[in-house]
Amino acid sequence: MSKNLQILDWMAPGANITAYIQGANAIALLSAEEEHSLAEDLYYNEDLDAARQLVMSHLRFVIYIARSYNGYGLPLGDLIQEGNVGLMKAVKRFNPEKNVRLVSFAVHWVKAEIHEYVLRNWRIVKVATTKAQRKLFFNLRGAKKNLSWLTNSEAKAIAGDLGVDVSQVMEMEKRLSSHDECFDFSSDEEDNPYQAPALYLEDKEADPATLIESAESINNSHDLMTKALDKLDERSRDIIKSRWLKDKKDTLHELADRYNVSAERIRQLEKNAMKKVRMTMEV
Repeated sequence: MSKNLQILDWMAPGANITAYIQGANAIALLSAEEEHSLAEDLYYNEDLDAARQLVMSHLRFVIYIARSYNGYGLPLGDLIQEGNVGLMKAVKRFNPEKNVRLVSFAVHWVKAEIHEYVLRNWRIVKVATTKAQRKLFFNLRGAKKNLSWLTNSEAKAIAGDLGVDVSQVMEMEKRLSSHDECFDFSSDEEDNPYQAPALYLEDKEADPATLIESAESINNSHDLMTKALDKLDERSRDIIKSRWLKDKKDTLHELADRYNVSAERIRQLEKNAMKKVRMTMEV
């Protein structure tokens, strides 16, 4: 077995998948006694060589599980590699005193890592984020291999089996039936024209340079307005603020009553004050 271990030291699933599988299958399986002894060496003595042997002897088991996920369109080598990560985690946590075989304990960890990889890479947009959605994703996709769009009765049956709402089943079905689109690729084919979303989703108002320029312009105008108002006499400044800068603007008659003059006089004062403000801001 040591020879096979040396061979697989430099082998990665993605380099030559056929050779990797042949090498993994060539490694002898451990008997229950051998596995228990190695597990004890790792558990009690932190023997890394024991851990290595436990991992290597179960690589064929990871390959077997990884192959069941071939239908997701992801590279088998990557699926195996993720499953190997789960296997190593399982070996690290394996307690020989539980009297179970490593293969039974590791299956959860191997599948969990492969599941995470599938969900991260199957679509650009995540289709499942919660634990319930992940369970529904894998179970519903398996159920739909022999189904077209679900009927109400089929959706209810699946919801009952998985312990989720019918609405969750229908939502996941829509996610499974959707497809990613290229953001910046357009097709010029006459029979099948396609306009990339990048051409019509751009928000030109969100250009950073334009936003900064607009913000600076607003700040500059505010400063000029403040300086212009400061140059007015108190009454003229109050008239401008009351007529233009308040949420609830005062009328000419309300200001006339406040200053005990006619409304026409207030209008003249307002006109003269606005002229002074514009002249100050244009300098």
